[in-house]
Amino acid sequence: MNLKEKYQKEIVPKMVAKFSYKNTMAVPRLVKAVINSGVGRNAKDKAFVDSVVSNLERISGQKPIQTKAKQSISAFKTRQGMIIGVAVTLRNKRMFDFVEKLINITLPRVRDFRGLNPKQVDNKGNLTVGLKEHIAFPEIKADEAENIHGLGVCFNTTAKTYNEGLELFKLMGFPFSADEGEFANHKSKRIKANYANKSKFSRENTAHNKKAKEHNKKLKDTY
Repeated sequence: MNLKEKYQKEIVPKMVAKFSYKNTMAVPRLVKAVINSGVGRNAKDKAFVDSVVSNLERISGQKPIQTKAKQSISAFKTRQGMIIGVAVTLRNKRMFDFVEKLINITLPRVRDFRGLNPKQVDNKGNLTVGLKEHIAFPEIKADEAENIHGLGVCFNTTAKTYNEGLELFKLMGFPFSADEGEFANHKSKRIKANYANKSKFSRENTAHNKKAKEHNKKLKDTY
């Protein structure tokens, strides 16, 4: 059973049961998946831009478009009309195929992947997934990749609320963490570890300064 069939046969009935929709047409559905990658400071590097275009085309199975700046922004050294990224929009079969690949192949290949954070779903039920390395996709061979770049994927739905969107994505198989607490605990542990390291460094630095002062005092007493 592919994802589209699963949506119609399993997801829709479960969504109706949970949110009490009056009819199945009101059940939120996935509309499109927008894959994009910014080129940043490499905007003037044609070879780099071409490689990003090629990578997104291989990943999506569809020819991407180059996105350009609509206005000049001096702070970012961006001129109107300058290429700022590459994007491709998937719908229908290609969209569902991409979702299945992302869930079953790509995300499990991401280093240190701990599950998606529920906060990646916005208040209107859309999900944004960011990947630091495009080589996580099976179409890209890591040993042949000249330039490693990140990319983002925005999944747009017809959901009206956060809870509807989150439930839809969970039923589709997106691997969310057990709860937001897992991310909070992970972040808390990281902060505590950093604090402990800083405290240790501070203590060691204080001890070193104390020894240095004692040494200097002895030298003064000697002379």
